[in-house]
Amino acid sequence: MTDAEIEITADLVRDLLREQHPDLAGLPVREVAGGWGNQMWRLGDGLAVRMQRMDPTPRLQLNERRWLPVLAPRLPLPVPTPVRSGEPSARFPKHWTVMTWVPGEPLDHSSISRGDHAAGTLAGFLKALHVEAPADAPVSGDRGGHPRTCTDGFDRFFHAVVPGGLADDVRAVWDDAVAAPEWEGPPLWVHGDLHPANVVVSDGTLSGVIDFGDMFAGDPAWDLAAAWVVLPAGTASRFFDAYGQADAGTIRRARGLAALKGLFLMLMGRNGDRGLPGGKPAWGPAGRAALDRVLRD
Repeated sequence: MTDAEIEITADLVRDLLREQHPDLAGLPVREVAGGWGNQMWRLGDGLAVRMQRMDPTPRLQLNERRWLPVLAPRLPLPVPTPVRSGEPSARFPKHWTVMTWVPGEPLDHSSISRGDHAAGTLAGFLKALHVEAPADAPVSGDRGGHPRTCTDGFDRFFHAVVPGGLADDVRAVWDDAVAAPEWEGPPLWVHGDLHPANVVVSDGTLSGVIDFGDMFAGDPAWDLAAAWVVLPAGTASRFFDAYGQADAGTIRRARGLAALKGLFLMLMGRNGDRGLPGGKPAWGPAGRAALDRVLRD
C-alpha cells in the first residue's frame, strides 16, 4: 500500500494523538467532508486535525505552521492557526497538524445573502493581509505571477468547459488581463487560493478564511479575483472601493484570473459529476456563476 492509499480513519487520528499529543486524545473526533490534498477531522469543539493525504510533499502544511502564527494576529477574520505539530511515524508516514477550528459553513455549501457586508468584510481582510512579505516568504511555482504565465492552463480549462455562448467574451477578458501591466510593487502576502470552498459563511456574510497552504509572496491580483469568484453579483465595485488600493491594471489582471478560476471550478464540478477522483460537484455551479459575474459586474 502506498502512502496515498493509506486510509485515514477516526481510529487512526486517535492513535496518532495518543502517540504524540496524548492530552488531546480524549476529545471527540469527527470527519469533515471535503478536502483533497489534506483531509480534515474535527477535534472537540475548537480544534481540527489536518492530515496530509494526496499532497505529494508536506510543503503546504509546513507553510501554514511557519507563517499563520505570524499573520493571524493582524487579520480581522478568524483563520486556522496551528497549535500542535504531528510528525511522520510508522503509524502514518506523513505530516499532520492540529489547528484551531474556524466556525461557519463553507461557501460552496452555503450562500452569501448580505452582499455589501461581505464585500466590505473581504476588502478589510485583504487590506490587512496584503502587506509586503519578508524575503524568506514562500513563493509559488504556478501562481503569483502575471496572468500571461498561466496561458497554457487557461487554454486547457477554456477548451474543456467554457460554455459556447460565453467563449468569445471570456477569451476577451483573459486577453485583456494578459495585456495588462505587470505588478510593480513589492511582493505582498497573498492567500493564493480564495474560492468558495476556502471561505466560510455565517449569518449571510463572510466569517472566516481557511486553507492557507498555497500562501505566497506575489501579485495581490490573485486574491482580488475573489471579487467575482467569492462575492455575489453586483458587489465587485463595492469591494474595490472598500479595498481602495487596486489600480486599473491590477483590476484587469484580477478579472482575468477570476475567469481562470471560474473555468477551473467548472472543470472540477464536471469531474465530480462524472465521479472522477478529486471532483467536486458543487463547484460547477459556483464556477459558472463566477464567469457570469466576471462578464457582467
